[in-house]
Amino acid sequence: MTNSFRTLDDVDVKGKRVLVRVDLNVPMDDGKVTDATRLERIAPTITEISDKGGKVILLAHFGRPKGRDDKNSLKPVAAALADGIKKPVAFADDCVGDVAAKAVGAMKDGDILCLENTRFHSAEEKNDPAFVAELAKLGDIWVNDAFSAAHRAHASTEGLGHKLPAYAGRTMQAELDALGKALDAPTKPVIAIVGGAKVSSKIDLLENLVTKVDALVIGGGMANTFLHAQGVKVGKSLCEKDLAATALRIIDKAEASGCAIILPVDAIVAFHFAANTPSHAYGLDAIPDEGMILDVGPQSIERINSAIDDAATLVWNGPVGAFEMTPFDRGTVSGAKHAAARTKAKKLISVAGGGDTVAALNHAGVADDFSYISTAGGAFLEWMEGKPLPGVEVLKK
Repeated sequence: MTNSFRTLDDVDVKGKRVLVRVDLNVPMDDGKVTDATRLERIAPTITEISDKGGKVILLAHFGRPKGRDDKNSLKPVAAALADGIKKPVAFADDCVGDVAAKAVGAMKDGDILCLENTRFHSAEEKNDPAFVAELAKLGDIWVNDAFSAAHRAHASTEGLGHKLPAYAGRTMQAELDALGKALDAPTKPVIAIVGGAKVSSKIDLLENLVTKVDALVIGGGMANTFLHAQGVKVGKSLCEKDLAATALRIIDKAEASGCAIILPVDAIVAFHFAANTPSHAYGLDAIPDEGMILDVGPQSIERINSAIDDAATLVWNGPVGAFEMTPFDRGTVSGAKHAAARTKAKKLISVAGGGDTVAALNHAGVADDFSYISTAGGAFLEWMEGKPLPGVEVLKK
């Protein structure tokens, strides 16, 4: 897939000022980074450009500030990044203007500089041409290594690609390669597992997937909406009853596209939404009126694992039960471990993404065993929906 995009293989960075859009939007507590996954992901791009004699100028946002706000400064993140890559990372107190220009002007080949939060300027999210021009003055080329922000047409994520020669960083390249292997040019058969609470947030995703995959497993709260649409009584379970017609339309579209829809055939039901509350497995014809479906049942787990066995490629987004609470994590953990084992045995290409999904795979202890895990949330979802991503489109040859 990345044959169609410009990457770092297509440019000599020595002596160049390289504006690198990265994702530094990491979880913080009391001024300390609590999860460095995103910093680890961008390290290869930063160190490669630095080692090749490029001047690395990092652009990133943090949080959702309304103007300048010290709580959302990138300064502590830059310090954590320096610790992680074992190289000094200088910091400039703004991303445009004299402060930024002086900091860039003082750089030597191989130096790394982090500019302050781009979202301290409202013009960033407006993709204001004047702001794009101010940023562009600081660099000779632009490298986008922030797939997680690629669904936003902001100044630093898309605008710069129209002003400077544009290239994908190594994280972006890995993401595009993995996603290409998952849906755009996959090894078939392809299965998707989609879970989560609500159908309403994933209608576009489901509509696109049924035209792309051979089988679609639907789990989590959203499965209840599909079951209800088919006449199953789901008790007091989370269910968007007003979306029954939408669910039936998706089922019809899947049938027309030759995609098998795999819904739960049994369920783990409890009467309180709490960890370790008493629960039992029920067939779908016997869900108690006062009961809540909180996980797929043992027969459903077998069906999911069998579907994984039949697949050569798996795309996963969303847990199939209330995995944050024991024992309602069994369906998600079982499926995740099964997919991981198949991946390790070289029988499956497995790609997963979305915040809850990453948390669920970490909970199952198998995140490192999947072929690829995307750290992106919204961008991963929009890619699964088949939508063009502005920050990716601008990198095309």
